[in-house]
Amino acid sequence: MKILLAVDGSEFTKQMLAYLAAHDELLGANNQYTVLTVVPPVPPQVTHFVTRDSIDGYYEERGNAVLAPINTFAAQKGWNITSRREVGNPADVISSIATAEKFDMVILGSHGHSTLGSLVMGSVASGVLARCKTPTLIIR
Repeated sequence: MKILLAVDGSEFTKQMLAYLAAHDELLGANNQYTVLTVVPPVPPQVTHFVTRDSIDGYYEERGNAVLAPINTFAAQKGWNITSRREVGNPADVISSIATAEKFDMVILGSHGHSTLGSLVMGSVASGVLARCKTPTLIIR
């Protein structure tokens, strides 16, 4: 199975990985995992004052900070993973990659905000569910 793991490095990402590790019979090492982290773009106003190299370095640094511990964890579990970092709106990027690259499943952690909290703060999980036709597993 081709599975897209959407991660942000938060405690909810750790809970998602722990769930996957505890359910090897469902989501074991025989699957192909792509671990994706999406770095929000730098505001356009900032790009006028900072070099393109600095911005690219920022994106790489933020992405690596999220992906490095996950890559270590996956190696310990013997999971076949590919890591990637993208820039953009997380819900949009996750949804478009899942669809365009024909993933069988998207898995992501959720902060578990209330309805009001999601309305005020937004929710990547809600955005993915609204935009994506790929089966999605949300772990709280």
